[in-house]
This record gives sequence, structure tokens and C-alpha cells, in this order.
Amino acid sequence: MDSRPLISLADAKDALRGLFSPLPAVERALGECSGLVTTEAVVASEPVPPFANSAMDGYALRAAETAALPARLAVVGTLPAGSTSGPAVGAGQAARIMTGAPMPPGADSVAMLEVTRDLEDGRVEVLTSVRPGENVRMAGEDVGAGDTVFEAGTELSPAHLGVLASLGIETVRVHRRPKVGVLSSGDELVAGRSHPLRPGAIRDANRPALLALVEEAGCEPVDLGIVPDDEASLRRAMSEGAELCDALLTSAGVSLGDFDHVRRVLLELSGGTMTWLEVAVKPAKPLAFGAVGSTPVVGLPGNPVAALVSFELFARPGLRTMLGSRHPERSRVTAIAGHDLPRRPDGKLHLVRVVLSPGDSAALVARSSGGQGSHQLAAMARANALALLPDGPGASAGEDLEVMLLRPW
Repeated sequence: MDSRPLISLADAKDALRGLFSPLPAVERALGECSGLVTTEAVVASEPVPPFANSAMDGYALRAAETAALPARLAVVGTLPAGSTSGPAVGAGQAARIMTGAPMPPGADSVAMLEVTRDLEDGRVEVLTSVRPGENVRMAGEDVGAGDTVFEAGTELSPAHLGVLASLGIETVRVHRRPKVGVLSSGDELVAGRSHPLRPGAIRDANRPALLALVEEAGCEPVDLGIVPDDEASLRRAMSEGAELCDALLTSAGVSLGDFDHVRRVLLELSGGTMTWLEVAVKPAKPLAFGAVGSTPVVGLPGNPVAALVSFELFARPGLRTMLGSRHPERSRVTAIAGHDLPRRPDGKLHLVRVVLSPGDSAALVARSSGGQGSHQLAAMARANALALLPDGPGASAGEDLEVMLLRPW
């Protein structure tokens, strides 16, 4: 059996960095762009709002009319949202106006409905002074014609898409969304309850979890199924996956003690360029990576928690890079240990599954989510962060910790 020296997490990340690059630019309909990254700046061809309009239901008037209170003004008309024209507002006059309706000529402000009182003689009484421009959305106040709305490299959130829609933009040039194939290998694996558990068999948890993580990362997951431990089946599945997908993730077969089927097939398909590493982290120590043709391949460990942690450390940043993300790594923050988090010195960085929550002093507090074995997936499900414990005795209650966020607390 071969042996490999442990390398640091930073060195392992550096080794993978050249494997992934942003995918080419494509034109996509706005509704398909959530989570995608722009490849060029977006420039507004028109202002938003396109015209001055009311921010409130109320009365459009001249602010100077409210210098002396109460101001009693003649109502000259009503302007609903969508109006194309309305009466001009002169001295001693006001127009009833709805939110979003265009400001009538002569008016420079809006008194909201709550500070007015309708009089029986067709006038309105304004009870509070207003300033010029109050409760008015000016033309171009949000976006001006010719403004650079979003720079190249912007990851498009729902709010970004709303801005683009407000400008009448229907398509955007973005990096293509990667298609990512996920396969599990192992004769012991079965899927679902339709396949009874024979002696020695286990249900495949890694593939469904990894497919969901791929989708959460903004990519298109492709389920390549469970592949038995024989070279012909592995060769066929990996070749087809590399042909179909932009990246390929495998689960199991990368540890030193594993059978050599996955290793031999990946070495063959990659032209001998696959790399196997032992990373100084726990869990997720074994790692394989390379390319089949032009398709990046990352081999993840078989233990469920190790597979998911390895995805977070190595696969997710690579996939986010393919999307064009400027910030492919998970965010890290400082938290306080809610109780002792002991560990034994072993030369590795430990990634402890924790539940992060606000403390009494507004600081974030990290508490263990449960068992830390690489097979204990339920504790991983409860965790919303990974506490990074350097080599040593661990952390005592009240000590600062660096934690990697997995999802909101």
C-alpha cells in the first residue's frame, strides 16, 4: 500500500485552483439568470422611475400652500396609478393622487392621506406642513439613463433581476450554469426502500446530499446513479458523465484502503494526470482530483460527513469559480465557543460541526451539533457551520473560534 504525506488545507486548495475556470458567456433570458454572474457591465438605457410619481396615497399640491395651517385647498381632480394626464395644480388647489401616479403639472409635493381631511364643499384640509419634493419619487432617482447598473462579475440575486426588469432588459450575458454529474460507487450501496437491505448493504446517502449541494451552489445537478465496483461499469459511467457534464464528482474509492477500481479507471481516463492527496484535515482527509478530457473531476471520500465536508472545502469553490463567482469560498466569521470543544493533537485541522446562534451579548455562539464521527450524518444535518479547530487541545468555553458558515442561523 502506498503512503502519502499530509499536506495543509491551504496547499490542497492551491493544488486544485488551476482545475476550474469560468465557463463561457451565454445570453440568457432574465428568468433563467438567478444566481448567475454577469460577463459584462449592464448600462441603463432609461431612467427608473421613468417619471416623477407619488410615493403615497394623498394629495398632490404646492408645498408653499402648507406654510399656514390648516390649509384648505380646492380639489381639481383624481389621478390613479397609470394615469397618462391630469389637471394642472395651481395656487389654492390640490389633486387627489394614488401611489405610483404621475405628478400633475404645478405640484411639487404630496401630503399623505393620513394628514388630510375631506371637507363637504369639495375642498381638502391639510393639517401638516410638507416640504418641496416630500413623498415624491423623482424621475431617475433610483437609476439614471446611462448609469452602469451592475459591473461585470455581479452575481444576480432576485433584487438584481427586479432592477433589470424595471429597465426593460429581457436577456443578460452571463457565465453558463455548470452541469455537474454526481455518482456513487460501491457494491454495498442501495437506493431507497424499494431495494431491501441485504446483509452488508447500506443506503446511499452521499449522492442525494451531494446533488442537493450542487444545486445549492447554483449549478445544475446531474444524477449519474450508483455504479458497482467493477472497472467496466466505472469506466462507462465516468466517460459518459465527463462527456455530458462540465464537472464530475465521485464518492468513495479515494482512500488508501479502498479497492483500486476507481483509482485505476480515473488514472486511465485522465491520461495519468489524476492526483491523490492526504489533506491535514479531519474529516475529509482523502482527496482526488484531475480531469477527464477537459472535464474537472473531484473524488470525494465515501464516509457521508467526510464527503459533504470535502465538497464544501474543495468542490464547491471550484464549481463557484466555474459560475464566475468573485467569492467562491464560504464566508467565515468569528464566534464564541458555547462550551468546551476538546480535541486531540494529531497534526490536522479539525472541522467540528456546530450550531451557530446569537448569544446574549449579540456575539455568535457555537455549540456542537452532536457526534463528530465521519459517519454521523444526523449531526451534520443539524449543523449550520463548521468550527475550525487548529492542531492542539481544542477550544475552551468562551474562547473565540473561526467558523465557516454553511447556512443561516
